[in-house]
Amino acid sequence: MTLLDAQPYDSTKGRRRNIRIAAAVVTVIVLAALAWFYRNWPEEHVVDKFFTALQHQDFEDAFGIYFNDPGWRQHQQKYSQYTYADFYRDWGPGGEWGLVKSHRIYGSANTKSFGGGGVVVEVIVNERTEHARMFVQRSDKTLTVYPY
Repeated sequence: MTLLDAQPYDSTKGRRRNIRIAAAVVTVIVLAALAWFYRNWPEEHVVDKFFTALQHQDFEDAFGIYFNDPGWRQHQQKYSQYTYADFYRDWGPGGEWGLVKSHRIYGSANTKSFGGGGVVVEVIVNERTEHARMFVQRSDKTLTVYPY
């Protein structure tokens, strides 16, 4: 076969190829955008579980979520620095936020300066204007109140 014997150009085949390329590019862009918007979802989910437990007044489960240790009752001596009694005083009915009747995640931001890599999750508690800021350690999903 020589150059002069080449088959005629098939425009539908070329159009299909262009559509596939465009679809692949759009798919990659959409997936990248979703990954960007939901990059802190695991940390936001932990904070949501924590405040849901507080809302249901299940303070023992909330303490387990706070330290990412559901079996904390078996080794309470591990938490001698911040005991369950201290936790209940801070997060119970007499704490800074009172009884948690409602909460919603306001937003989150990555941080590398405070205690290693983590995420600060901002929560609206009981529709107050002042928001609760929780720091979630990325490596072990433990919580702390963000000090700044």
